[in-house]
Amino acid sequence: MASPTPSAPPTILTYQHDSALTTLETTITGIQPFPTLDPANQQLFKQATPDDHVITTHSTIFHPQGGGQPSDTGTITSPDGTTFTVTSVRKDALTSNQVLHLGHFSTPISTPISTPISTPFPVPSTVTQSINAEQRLLHSKLHTAGHVLGSAVRHLLENEVPDFDELKASHFPDSASCEFHGLIEGKWKAPIQGKVDELLKAAMPVQVEWWSADDFREKGLERLIPGEGVVLAPGEKFRVVNIVGAEVYPCGGTHVDRTDLCGKVGVKKISRSKGTSKVSYGVE
Repeated sequence: MASPTPSAPPTILTYQHDSALTTLETTITGIQPFPTLDPANQQLFKQATPDDHVITTHSTIFHPQGGGQPSDTGTITSPDGTTFTVTSVRKDALTSNQVLHLGHFSTPISTPISTPISTPFPVPSTVTQSINAEQRLLHSKLHTAGHVLGSAVRHLLENEVPDFDELKASHFPDSASCEFHGLIEGKWKAPIQGKVDELLKAAMPVQVEWWSADDFREKGLERLIPGEGVVLAPGEKFRVVNIVGAEVYPCGGTHVDRTDLCGKVGVKKISRSKGTSKVSYGVE
């Protein structure tokens, strides 16, 4: 399998339509030894070894790292029980069309770059993907909690902090945080926690919806229209996560179904630097 090209059909992101799935039957579309990847794609996987391989599939339930959310891990298994352990997942750096599953086979394969690849999975062949469900749930709780925190901070401070805006977020375990433009004083920590608790207790539905640019404009949310670099195919719409009654966020990540399902969300601290503020948080 050569590195993905612009003409390669995009991987169907099944997790974006049903993030509750933890197993999926799909088809292998390519297998490639890690050393033969394009250098741009090799750079995506800092912990890869020369014995690793990258698999692409027709569709996937593995969330690739991006949008502040870590990648899923798990396995890809053939009908005869041969297992490929997925250790990291990224979108192809060249086209963003393909999802690249990095990992290793249960029986190590050492294939010189100059020879044709021979692996336990024929291409194409039917396989079963399985993700680490406990890990996915944690990532989903953290991602939804980050949006709840962003909504709480906006509600409280949009008109209190000069030049306020939401910037970016990280939903990684042990380092989750949301960043904002403007200086948020430490005195706001308790009110932010109180508003977060209120939004969680309200058990607000968390809905995945698909909006056009006109949908954003009609709702007065022009500021949320994804900017340059986000290219949609003809007829395609932007994926948004709507915390009903709170906020809407353009988002490709996974989430829990209601805000109360995040569990206990704790606001840890507020730090400030160069005109921006970072509010860190965790879930229990």
